[in-house]
Amino acid sequence: MDHKLREETEKWLIKAKEKRTQLKKESAYMKNIDAYISDSEYFLKKGDLIRAFEAVVWAWAWMEILEELKQL
Repeated sequence: MDHKLREETEKWLIKAKEKRTQLKKESAYMKNIDAYISDSEYFLKKGDLIRAFEAVVWAWAWMEILEELKQL
């Protein structure tokens, strides 16, 4: 189970970082997204896979929400 969760987290972390580089508009929201990405990396290094996955999901969710609201 841990191996699968690590793989999924790493996969989505790569995707989140790629998507983030495509977002040019800076705002307080971007700082939150960057913080979630950073948190995910931190927790992944610590082996806290649940929190790492949760953080990357939050980063991705914020990017999706802001795109839908035309805030990006």
